[in-house]
Amino acid sequence: MATPPTADQFLAALRTEGLTIVEVGSWRTHNRNHKGPWGPVHGVVIHHTATSGAQRTVELCRVGRAGLPGPLCHGVITKDGTVSLVGYGRANHAGLGDGDVLRAVINEEPLPPDNEANTDGNRYFYGFECENLGDGKDPWPEGQLAAIEAAAAALCRHHGWSERSVIGHLEWQPGKIDPLGFTMDSMRERIKRRLGR
Repeated sequence: MATPPTADQFLAALRTEGLTIVEVGSWRTHNRNHKGPWGPVHGVVIHHTATSGAQRTVELCRVGRAGLPGPLCHGVITKDGTVSLVGYGRANHAGLGDGDVLRAVINEEPLPPDNEANTDGNRYFYGFECENLGDGKDPWPEGQLAAIEAAAAALCRHHGWSERSVIGHLEWQPGKIDPLGFTMDSMRERIKRRLGR
């Protein structure tokens, strides 16, 4: 069980990994905490946005869309590798997912198939939305992949987690395909190397 750090500690953890960070508005207090608890935190979920254009993508993730108010994540990782912080606390990113997957993340074990949607992931996971069309053709620049690796590793390092605490949305919620264009196994291997494990 891990208590979420303060917003300042979260920011410091990301900066320790050398990330380029933009603080967007009142991100420290922009959240959905009035809709349910935030924490304990157990891992990090990686998403793609199905959008293009950094400014538009960041604003969408900050504000949300019809029927899904923002923030839609904690940080937006754009094509150039910048991490824009748009919220902190409960965010509308993970939705309902598989409780067996959550148990595997907590125990840092191989993930089972995600075949149920019975557990509130917005309570338990950090979320990073990554600018990409999500069509399997839009490229993932190395700088962006490196930023995903570094952001996830920052939180793993802060909490003492291994790379197994980082999952894709497609591994959490049935029917999701994101992130599309790289494998989460390859990303976890990058994070493992970064953590020196």
